[in-house]
Amino acid sequence: MLKELLEHPNVTEECVLRNRFGVMAYHGGNLERTTDAVASEIASRTDSSYYGVLQAAPLRRHIASTRFDPAHSASLAKFLDHVDIVATVHGYGRVRLWGQVLLGGQNRGLAAHVAGHLRVGLPARYRIVDDLDEIPRELRGQHPRNPVNLPRQRGVQIELPPNLRWNRREWGWSDHQGISRAPDVAKLIDAVSNAISSWRASQ
Repeated sequence: MLKELLEHPNVTEECVLRNRFGVMAYHGGNLERTTDAVASEIASRTDSSYYGVLQAAPLRRHIASTRFDPAHSASLAKFLDHVDIVATVHGYGRVRLWGQVLLGGQNRGLAAHVAGHLRVGLPARYRIVDDLDEIPRELRGQHPRNPVNLPRQRGVQIELPPNLRWNRREWGWSDHQGISRAPDVAKLIDAVSNAISSWRASQ
């Protein structure tokens, strides 16, 4: 399934190798909108490596994270071999969880570290959840084949709700199809960038 997706003319695969911290957004572009803009900006600011898969409109083909097998993508394999630890950026939409940023992935130390920065950097209307028991099972990012858990030190999965990614002033998705960056997205990028920089400095 991944091989077929990457061969689609409306799909772009991006891979930039920098330091050993990686940032990913493989449900980017027109699928989980804004996630690739967030991930690529964070990677650029922190000199982190970046991997993204962007779907151009009107394509919106969802492939489960566990299907992103590096055996079917030379770029993904190269990225995962290069990095030691990752932050993956996703978007989700559930009415009862509106306003919650969910932090999954198997590196729970990194999840708690990012959560601390998000609680300081984002407005109080967002609830930052890093307790796995409070995150729906399918959004926890615990499966061993999930790319967030494939690097040596595994990583954190950052799930962003729609209201954070939406630009209310321009009534469209932030950083998508000509819509400018929403203020809360800018704060999110600042907070996660600071978290990654301080994590690397402490290692």
